[in-house]
Amino acid sequence: MIDAFATTTVYAAERALMAELAEGELMERAVAGLAALVRIRLQERGSRRVVALVGPGNNGADALYAVAALAADGFLAGAVLRDGQVHAGALAAAAAAGVVLVSTGTPTTDRATTDRATTDRAATDLISEADIILDGILGIGGRPGVPDAAVPWVAAIPDTAYVIAVDLPSGADPAGEVGDPDGVFADETVTFSVPKPVHLLPATEPACGLLTVIDIGLELSADPPAVRRLERRDVPALWPRPTPRDDKYSRGVVGIVAGSEKYTGAAVLAVTAAANAGAGMIRYVGPPTPEALVRAEVPEAVPGPGRVHAWVLGPGLEVGVPDAMGAPHLEVARHAWASDLPVVVDAGALELVRGPRSAPTLLTPHAGECARLLTRLAGRGEVTRAEVTAYPLRAARELADRTGATVLLKGAWTLVVPPGDGPVFSQCDAPAWLATAGAGDVLAGIAGTLLAAGLDPSVAGALGALVHGLAAETANPGGPVRALMLADALPRTIAALLRQS
Repeated sequence: MIDAFATTTVYAAERALMAELAEGELMERAVAGLAALVRIRLQERGSRRVVALVGPGNNGADALYAVAALAADGFLAGAVLRDGQVHAGALAAAAAAGVVLVSTGTPTTDRATTDRATTDRAATDLISEADIILDGILGIGGRPGVPDAAVPWVAAIPDTAYVIAVDLPSGADPAGEVGDPDGVFADETVTFSVPKPVHLLPATEPACGLLTVIDIGLELSADPPAVRRLERRDVPALWPRPTPRDDKYSRGVVGIVAGSEKYTGAAVLAVTAAANAGAGMIRYVGPPTPEALVRAEVPEAVPGPGRVHAWVLGPGLEVGVPDAMGAPHLEVARHAWASDLPVVVDAGALELVRGPRSAPTLLTPHAGECARLLTRLAGRGEVTRAEVTAYPLRAARELADRTGATVLLKGAWTLVVPPGDGPVFSQCDAPAWLATAGAGDVLAGIAGTLLAAGLDPSVAGALGALVHGLAAETANPGGPVRALMLADALPRTIAALLRQS
């Protein structure tokens, strides 16, 4: 599992460690690890030229000290910085090592303006010749957005350069909530001791590239992580496995209310996914046509309501326009929502959400559905899909707090956000081919099976999203994936993951 910690937690840990160390030792550890990593990348690429973009903070100092070490090793090293806004010790070390230093600043006279234009050109020329760019403009204490003075530096980064960000790509929000399309997009981000939210959340992770964590001896407090990501190796410990004493009831009975006369296939996909994910028993409730299809495709599913451990409500459901055939199963869905049983609420059943629910609940909207829910519940005018897409964590957190439910916001990054202050899960495990009709119905079936087995909604959502994404790759590596192929790939995907233990 990857745990990312809030910057306040990291700073507190750094202060505690610095109190025990000699002055400057913590920075020395960071610089040594950073310089070693950059040295490896230069050697791998057969490169000689490295240029640091140096800001006023500690990560700017790390970058400047690192290029000083690289210059001492014989690499061609340069740095661009702002007058009077740089760590004095790092500047002295860089000058002593022969780093080419270009300082830019604000002119105060006409002559200074002319000289400054010359140094600005020198800065952009130095950057444009680099094989590797070391981005130390801003760190985890910075604000989103690149400072105006550094905008020309970022614009001058050549497409051919390998960009390594120190702690975060400059411009990105340290909290991971806001991206910067005009900021640095790194090929690799080097951070120290632990990841931070910026490295795992959808607004900012794309700008981070490969994440490399360098251990500098930091010990985190008892504060929980802000963001978590499940990995393949976590599946054996979390996935429910039967013991010799289990039967179909003790393994978990999932009830599924899905499908309509218009959307018949959603029921087949959700029920197939639940069966293939290992549900002990499935009770299916739906109108006649999808019920007939489920009976044919998943004969082990039991038609009609009965005792269940968790419900899946909504795939293919038409709540707003019930017809005479659909009314009975909609009534079952309403009773399930009003019960104290765990429920997964997807697609059409999201229309049933009118306020908080106290029992364990996992809502699984995509961005458009999340926008419609917030519009209905927030009472402040229309919330658009574009707003949810731009600020996914903010939207999911608000929906979770308004409903008392855990929200699984679907997308290329799947966010699983509990109500309150618990850790957010951010999963990014699926190939782009999974953006296909019916994939959400499969995910609902998986998540319902995990809820029925007793998992917490957050873990059920994150674990379901992980396995869902990995099954898509199993179904057809590198190519198109149909939702039914995805559901059919679940048993062998899960078995392969469990064999890791």
